[in-house]
Amino acid sequence: MITLHPGSVPLSDLEAIYRIGAPARLDDAFRPGIAKAAARIAEIAGGGDAVYGVNTGFGKLASVRIPPSDLATLQRNLILSHCCGVGAPLAPDIVRLIMALKLISLGRGASGVRPVVVELIEAMLDKGVIPVIPEKGSVGASGDLAPLAHMTAVMVGEGEAFFAGERLNGKAALERAGLAAIVLSAKEGLALINGTQVSTALALAGLFRAHRAANAALITGALSTDAAMGSSAPFVEEIHTLRGHRGQIETAAALRALMAGSEIRDSHLEGDERVQDPYCIRCQPQVDGACLDLLRMAATTLETEANAVTDNPLVLSDGRVVSGGNFHAEPVAFAADQIAIAVCEIGAIAQRRVALLVDPKLSYGLPPFLAKNAGLNSGMMIAEVTSAALMSENKQMAFPASVDSTPTSADQEDHVSMACHGARRLLQMTDNLAGIVGIEAVVAAQGLDFRAPLTTSTELTNAHRAIRSVVPTLEVDRYMAGDLEAGAELVKSGKLNASVSAGILPGLG
Repeated sequence: MITLHPGSVPLSDLEAIYRIGAPARLDDAFRPGIAKAAARIAEIAGGGDAVYGVNTGFGKLASVRIPPSDLATLQRNLILSHCCGVGAPLAPDIVRLIMALKLISLGRGASGVRPVVVELIEAMLDKGVIPVIPEKGSVGASGDLAPLAHMTAVMVGEGEAFFAGERLNGKAALERAGLAAIVLSAKEGLALINGTQVSTALALAGLFRAHRAANAALITGALSTDAAMGSSAPFVEEIHTLRGHRGQIETAAALRALMAGSEIRDSHLEGDERVQDPYCIRCQPQVDGACLDLLRMAATTLETEANAVTDNPLVLSDGRVVSGGNFHAEPVAFAADQIAIAVCEIGAIAQRRVALLVDPKLSYGLPPFLAKNAGLNSGMMIAEVTSAALMSENKQMAFPASVDSTPTSADQEDHVSMACHGARRLLQMTDNLAGIVGIEAVVAAQGLDFRAPLTTSTELTNAHRAIRSVVPTLEVDRYMAGDLEAGAELVKSGKLNASVSAGILPGLG
């Protein structure tokens, strides 16, 4: 059980919720603050002053005053009318993270929901009631309205949810789990659907997946360097400390550690006529290190956002209820674009290493396309083409989503962030990246096989063994799709990273 401390939940806890479905609940110390804000909203709802979202309509309809007798209907109507999502359901691991992020936001005690609302989200997480949230419909401003409405619909006994392997209507899913729907009070529907939790959850998932693939690319990059008999001289420490970028320094250190003690490297320290390797070998610290720095920048933004209050209006510490714009997801949109650029570049340089290894003009003695009896066998020819296709697709998707905007809601919401689909595209991009890095793993392992009886380093031998546990050496042409899928899964699962010693690969912190 992860105890959430709103305002200071670390990335490691969020990753555990996402990756392993760790159960989560709020620290009890935050419950009095939640109750205090709810009492303030109840006071306003029973008074005479008009306060947006409490006793008024929404958006362009904010000037419409709602009588006290209709406030519960107002909140229910808000949820039902905003369930306008389309597309495939978001994966359960994403939805669990969305729900945890909503708990964190509500737990700050500035949203005005009753404790029973928080308790139902906690219980749904604990029992495994996962709302069906269509993937499309948010423009990333005024909150992720449509997707969060689908989450909230289950809480009021509407919509759909997955429970125990079945897709059920919301009321049935709650009842099967031994839970009951709630009737929303003043502002509670608005508090639940205002906010950036969907965009943030998608961006965090993209971040976690990108970082895992980035570290796997350090392993495959080192394997490729050895397979191509590349030089490790460009990785010496002082080169990188002279420049000073943290990611570059740490990436170079990882490459040195991965390659330390390689017989292949030692075999060509003397007599190698090549003065310099191509950039995809020589500039790995500069490129992959810059990408690591970019991921860390995005991580800082997303950790802050995960702990933020992003609905509207907010109950301030002095009791005032004030409208603002924390629901605008521009920081998340920028972070998603940063991650997309890093993902694109990690894949681009990895793909060039794949191309180098299959090209006999560049691979320093390896056979064409790493094929035994080349000509009769095509070897890794089309595996390289597939890596190029994945790289190109990521290039097309890397264009910043945050620079796009379109007015919505009768021009009331006239500038939006596009954070939600900017973050969602990271899932496909990181799948593509895992494919590219997985192909490099398969190709580099084949290249190392041709260097026998010379051996690589201890660390890379362990990585090579992990690859060979799922993809055997290519002796003659065979059906390759399964091999490439197995390589990608090594990257996605983290098993390739786990094959090397702890502490070599850089973290996000």
